[in-house]
Amino acid sequence: MELRQLEYFVTVAEERNFTRAAEKVRVAQPGVSAQIRKLERELGQELLDRSGRSVGLTEVGAAFLPHARAALAAVEQARLVVDELAGLVRGHVAVGTVTTHNADLPGLLVGFHEDHPAVEITLAEDSTDQLVEGLRTGRYDAAIISIGATAPSGVELHVVEDQPIVAAVAPGHELAPHPVVSLDALRGRPLISLPRGTGLRARLDEACATAGFRPHIAFEAGDPGVLAQLAAHGMGAAILPRGVAEHRAGTLGLRILTIDPPALRGRLALAWRSGGPSGPAGRALVARARAEMPGAG
Repeated sequence: MELRQLEYFVTVAEERNFTRAAEKVRVAQPGVSAQIRKLERELGQELLDRSGRSVGLTEVGAAFLPHARAALAAVEQARLVVDELAGLVRGHVAVGTVTTHNADLPGLLVGFHEDHPAVEITLAEDSTDQLVEGLRTGRYDAAIISIGATAPSGVELHVVEDQPIVAAVAPGHELAPHPVVSLDALRGRPLISLPRGTGLRARLDEACATAGFRPHIAFEAGDPGVLAQLAAHGMGAAILPRGVAEHRAGTLGLRILTIDPPALRGRLALAWRSGGPSGPAGRALVARARAEMPGAG
């Protein structure tokens, strides 16, 4: 009994016609008929009723059909398992990330490489908007992005960090004596922020729009560390995640101001395309990252 015989038999049973079945399996009709006859001789029973205008199943054929389908499905699953493992051994993963965060992405990639040394890994930095688009198109298998209250369409998320966004100012700044300031207190004042397309900037723009004003962005930079340095030189209030601001405050002498109401928050998330990455290596990386990166909240 051969797999092709089972395939031809199942196809004829489904199409109820030798000619259509032969076209579907891309084999000449005599070849399909000959292989099914050979299968019937081996079983010692006729499987198909050829007496009518369309081909039907005999009683034995009807009983045999689900077992033939199950055998073909089992073989296909075995092939998928082999392909999956082969793809993981020889695969490639592309990872994207926003510029600055506290997630241990290097540790994750090092561990993944140790377990799968033949998988090629590429890492790129970009804005959240570009990373999300890259996930949707398959350019990235996974990415660390900054998000608001809702997830971008077309991606799934595992939130790894959720913290307030604060203002960091030099000791001589007029707001420095106030550890808590309203969002409205930032109206018209020079602000230092990440550029458009970043998650933090989107959160700031959204919050200010809700409050009825546009933020006055005096300086933009792609590195949060540069924002903190500009603030330390008295160029304005740097808008930063609290963790980044606290990390820089000691060395730069910054004052950290809590913004009230506290709805202005930054969420960092591991993201991947809805339905999962297309390749086995990418799926393995996402599964590992979800297991190793602690969830926020």
